Amino acid sequence: MDVLTYNNHQEIVRVNSIDDEAELESQTDEDQEDVASYDEGSLCTISEIDATGEKSTALPFRKSLFANVAPYIAFQSYECNGSSLPHEVTKHLKWRLSTITPQLVRRTLINSGYRLLKKSQDWCGTWGKHMTSVSFKSIKESQKINHFPGTFQIGRKDRLWRNFNRMMIKYGKKEFDFIPRTYVLPQDLRSFRQIWEKQGNKEKWIIKPPASARGTGIRVVNKWSQIPKKRPIIVQQYIAKPMLIDGAKFDLRLYVLVTSFNPLRIYLYPNGLVRFASVKYSDDINYLSDRFMHLTNYSINKSSASYTNNDSPDSCSGHKWTIKTLWNYLEKRQVNVEKLWSTMKEMVIKTMIAGESSINGFTKANVNSRYNCYELFGVDILLDENLKPWLLEVNISPSLQSASPLDVAVKGPLIRNVFNIVGYQLPICLGQQEIDNLAKRYQFEPVCQDYRLHRMTLSFQERQKQYQYVNTQDRDDYLDEIIDDLTPDDVRHLIVYEDELTQLDRFEKIFPTATSHEYFHYFETPRYYNMLLDAWEAKYANNRDEGIARLQKLCKTKYHLQHNV
Repeated sequence: MDVLTYNNHQEIVRVNSIDDEAELESQTDEDQEDVASYDEGSLCTISEIDATGEKSTALPFRKSLFANVAPYIAFQSYECNGSSLPHEVTKHLKWRLSTITPQLVRRTLINSGYRLLKKSQDWCGTWGKHMTSVSFKSIKESQKINHFPGTFQIGRKDRLWRNFNRMMIKYGKKEFDFIPRTYVLPQDLRSFRQIWEKQGNKEKWIIKPPASARGTGIRVVNKWSQIPKKRPIIVQQYIAKPMLIDGAKFDLRLYVLVTSFNPLRIYLYPNGLVRFASVKYSDDINYLSDRFMHLTNYSINKSSASYTNNDSPDSCSGHKWTIKTLWNYLEKRQVNVEKLWSTMKEMVIKTMIAGESSINGFTKANVNSRYNCYELFGVDILLDENLKPWLLEVNISPSLQSASPLDVAVKGPLIRNVFNIVGYQLPICLGQQEIDNLAKRYQFEPVCQDYRLHRMTLSFQERQKQYQYVNTQDRDDYLDEIIDDLTPDDVRHLIVYEDELTQLDRFEKIFPTATSHEYFHYFETPRYYNMLLDAWEAKYANNRDEGIARLQKLCKTKYHLQHNV
């Protein structure tokens, strides 16, 4: 297990399946303190093309929908010319670099006013590897990191299978039949041997290390002698009849943003990547060792002599496409893409639910503020010859490398979209005079980040209300009443939720929705906040303005900042 050290001396441990395309970017000596330099006396204008094709000036801040809530940094495109934020703000916007901070993330941050630092204690954000759960305790209330503690429960292949197997036992295989049958060795060696003796070498199996990266150690086998018996390994049923395009196997990379596990809030990006094997597929056992045929990892296939780049996001050529291009290709062949996408959304929701109990436990024990965490997952899916989607794995550090114009076209807007949804608020360290000047210049209230908005402690009355509803048996028992009398804690959750929804842009909200209560019975424990958002959606999904107005009225009185013991 690799141990790495952050610059603030927090120990971090690689416990997850780092994406097969993860990049390790070196820094020069000049980068040690301040990677991005600014002309402190100047302000540059950011111009973007709006829907009409005209240039429009992008403001460096965006207001909250609600009074007495700090404005958010408005993240700009990686393509723009720089930040329009004044120095009195940028001197406080510190971003701690890690060894895996991608170039597209850096460019987006610099254009949005952040200073990129290698050594800083008072950073606002960082994009790094997953940390040990205990390390999250050291994150300050003003800081945000791109992980939740415990997401290795779905990011490691062995933990993912254990969680799915638990769900299958409890709810039936039919409900979670989209992951190939898996055995975790050496623990499952006896049961795997029994299956092997029944089927002989009629089936193919794929061997994977439980926390592998970039296709390392992955093989397709069909002989018992090829199975490691003692070292930790995943043995998974191989999908021997995949869907092929131009004779080649492929998989899909979906980008999934989770801004909270309690309540569960999931957003799905509509345009991911399609990665092709670089050698045409054959079911012949004589070709089992050909990794260019059986594996779709970009890090493997890019070294193939037959690998072809695709620089156009709209082109059906080369060995990497966008998902939108794939949908166009399939629609021309009479495939019901809408139904296929709906099935994938259901798979994503069930996958997050499979790990949410453990993740919430780790989060409750180690995280100080609801402001601290979010996570962008890379979910890999394979289609078989019957167009059935299969979940291959979940990456908790999906690559955001930009090796081609196609990568940039997908990942550039994705990064900006993610940062705007999760919401980085104007930091509290600004002086009052600076705040007043900024508020006057940009027409927002003179308020900065208030830690009370994201507090996790509850008053006695709030605990009582939550206890009352988590023990209800029927949706009708809470649907109307739970939002009749909102507590300050209820309002805080709804404020963050509504502000998130203003920034969806290209993302699609898949949980909560008007129908997401249908998944509630899969949760190991009833969640009060899921019920709260379910009731809110039921009442205001078709009239958000009414719900927002209700919250605005409460926020004007600072009701959301109250904490009655």
